[in-house]
Amino acid sequence: MKPPRATLFRTAAALATLALGAAAVPAVSQTARAATPATAEAAPAEAQWIDRATVVWRAEHTAETVEELSYADGGTLRLTPASLTDAQKAAYPHLAGRPAYRLDPRDRDKAATALRGPLTAVQRAAGDHDDVLHRTRVQIPGVLDDLYAGRARSARLGPVFHGARPTLSVWAPTARSVSLDLDGRTVAMRRDPGSGVWSVTGDPDWRDKPYRYRVEVWAPSVGKTVTNEVTDPYSTALTADSARSLVTDLADPRLAPAGWAALKKPKAVPLRDARIQELQIRDFSSADRTSAHPGQYLAFTDRDSDGMRHLGRLARSGTSYVHLLPAFDFGTVPERRSDQARPGCDLAALPADSDQQQKCVAETAAKDGFNWGYDPLHYTVPEGSYAGDPDGPARTREFRQMVQGLAHAGLRTVMDVVYNHTVAAGQDEKSVLDRIVPGYYQRLLDDGSLATSTCCPGTAPEHAMMGKLVVDSIVTWARQYKVDGFRFDLMGHHPKANILAVRKALDALTPAKDGVDGTSIILYGEGWNFGEVADDARFVQATQRNMAGTGIATFSDRARDAVRGGGPFDEDPRVQGFATGLFTDPNGSPAGGSPDEQRARLLHAQDLIKVGLSGNLADYAFTDSGGRRVKGSEVDYNGSPAGYAAAPGDALAYADAHDNETLYDALVYKLPAATSAADRARAQVLALATATLSQGPALSQAGTDLLRSKSLDRNSFDSGDWFNAIHWDCASGNGFGRGLPPAADNESKWPYAKPLLTNPAARPGCPEITGASAAYRDLLRIRTTEKAFSQGTAEGVQKALSFPLSGTGETPGVITMRLGGLVVVFNATPSRQSQTVPALAGSPYALHPIQAHGADATVRTSRYERATGTFTVPGRTVAVYAAGG
Repeated sequence: MKPPRATLFRTAAALATLALGAAAVPAVSQTARAATPATAEAAPAEAQWIDRATVVWRAEHTAETVEELSYADGGTLRLTPASLTDAQKAAYPHLAGRPAYRLDPRDRDKAATALRGPLTAVQRAAGDHDDVLHRTRVQIPGVLDDLYAGRARSARLGPVFHGARPTLSVWAPTARSVSLDLDGRTVAMRRDPGSGVWSVTGDPDWRDKPYRYRVEVWAPSVGKTVTNEVTDPYSTALTADSARSLVTDLADPRLAPAGWAALKKPKAVPLRDARIQELQIRDFSSADRTSAHPGQYLAFTDRDSDGMRHLGRLARSGTSYVHLLPAFDFGTVPERRSDQARPGCDLAALPADSDQQQKCVAETAAKDGFNWGYDPLHYTVPEGSYAGDPDGPARTREFRQMVQGLAHAGLRTVMDVVYNHTVAAGQDEKSVLDRIVPGYYQRLLDDGSLATSTCCPGTAPEHAMMGKLVVDSIVTWARQYKVDGFRFDLMGHHPKANILAVRKALDALTPAKDGVDGTSIILYGEGWNFGEVADDARFVQATQRNMAGTGIATFSDRARDAVRGGGPFDEDPRVQGFATGLFTDPNGSPAGGSPDEQRARLLHAQDLIKVGLSGNLADYAFTDSGGRRVKGSEVDYNGSPAGYAAAPGDALAYADAHDNETLYDALVYKLPAATSAADRARAQVLALATATLSQGPALSQAGTDLLRSKSLDRNSFDSGDWFNAIHWDCASGNGFGRGLPPAADNESKWPYAKPLLTNPAARPGCPEITGASAAYRDLLRIRTTEKAFSQGTAEGVQKALSFPLSGTGETPGVITMRLGGLVVVFNATPSRQSQTVPALAGSPYALHPIQAHGADATVRTSRYERATGTFTVPGRTVAVYAAGG
């Protein structure tokens, strides 16, 4: 098993501070339960052949040296010293200062032959052929792009039907031969020399037949020519456990559920107004006794299940999208239910603070039916373990039924996509891309080793055909599955140009031609800046700063950390924040510091939250807690600008997601242990409100409104149903107290967790669970119905939004926000607070009608004194006041 991303990031942080400071340590800890790539100890590959005429290599030429490329059977390509052009330096900034060599024009017609076998860069002593001074393998993605991508970019890869006849095509420019293994018989394929694409056209009876490609190719990882039997990277359907691709036409009417062609989606919501529920397919229904299809796509068609009823309530309140954790074919779960292991213990009978539950779950984790799925195997086929029958194209029909079910509930569908890495590389049996074009699709470091900063074998979307795969795959999901949005995992490891190419391709889709309006499809992702690509080292990245102004959002960690307190990797998880009692209700942890230090941190956290409420706008100007007039970009977030967005919609607000502890579990760690269940629920709603009532899009983890817990598990990617399942019925609890969380990522926190798991005050009942959800839905309705929350421009935000009590006299733990005709008071303190806004004295305000007649009896005790402009709000409460009351 690969180490969790958090481990990798902690190691990196210990070695060096990245340019974005703590902001560069992202809240991503998921990992793939993948096999280690099966590779030999390959020799370094320190030379890079970047185009048909140019090789970059650390070896310095002198008058006493000769350089050349050596390939199979004693062939050589002569090299002469050269300099990189400005265009080449721009394309390869990490190579800009290195020695370059020009390929002798007389040898350039040998390039295609040389690339189909072992290739070595050799430096010899002049006049002595046998005196080798330096030898290294050669990286070849650049020259492959130069030679073949011009024509290959326009190729239609995978199975493509023309009428009833399929054509199968695969890009394999370095292969010596490619044939098709079709249902047990071998079919020859033809190579197009201009594109490097191998293809064959078949008969109508090929439809739905299983196939693989048989690729004879030089594999540098094992130092020999191999013949790989590989599934299709452009597969449209698969047999169980991804053993074979299927010659399947996604336009086949048999794969369309009733009503698919005429499916009417809920009205598209602009990204700046999107309110998103992040949901894992298995979590949704695995513990729902009212679902007829637990753990499956079809659970979303069970309209009367507890889960679907709850999603319907959220949709009616203003939730517009369900964001599904990876639902493409991933490599770490047995797809047949009969092959899936189950814990053999009576988990429910064990004590709340026992370590036995996690031990029992860990024993079957490698073979159970659960994984988050951040371990891609085939990017454009639905995952089989969620299907009623994984063996064939039924998963396509059922995925479409899921999309229908969500649409019928009033929700549009977002897919979490993971193009930044694969489950395996090299000659591993689960390596698809790298066994077809070795050394191309995966990103390599300077020495030719595999980049793994993403947690796993990294891909290289900066290479033309990997970038094409990203675009083609996204377009397929949009056209064939009517997916309404995409969330890019580790988007900062993609070039900005690649994500903009996705946007352009989607914008070209029309209802008349494609059955979908591509312009309405939303895009957002993790714009973290780290690893071998950090600070635009290899290309302009799709990071938070760089994506501003593109209409593609990035997750904002600024307000998230300010609301929760601390960061994802604190040794002491009790570090408090705005919503968790910092200064106003200290928990006694020595990590909190002195009262003066806590007060200063709290006021700075309030400034970060104000920037978040503006939509994280870089140019939004306000008075900070120190009395200074500042812009969002001038507020510090661990050494980085807090504000980076150019317009509402550039930054996505959230208080929790699948990574790290759930919001409720963070509150358990951080609030004083004696905090009542009722106050914990109120703090949860307040924390959610800082994202819900912000400008721009907001996301929350499904079940968070129901106080969802994972029993303090900070990285539940492989923790099974026991720790992950959502409990829609409050009588079943919220998931808290199901044992100590798995040791792999939590054991260091067990001394803090053990006493909390048996704390009665931390175990909410139905009044707290249902009350929190109802109060949250009231806030959603306010956000949806009040247009002031939907400013379309930064100028509009600046005009409408202010924080009238900011400055040196600001109340610690309280933020008062004025937005158009609304006043919103976020009182995170445990006691009632009064906020007087002199400028509003004499103005008529009243508690917003939705709250005045809503579910939360406590917020109804909020008061307003017109004569003085004073708003009085109970502790741990968000009150929204409307003018003219």
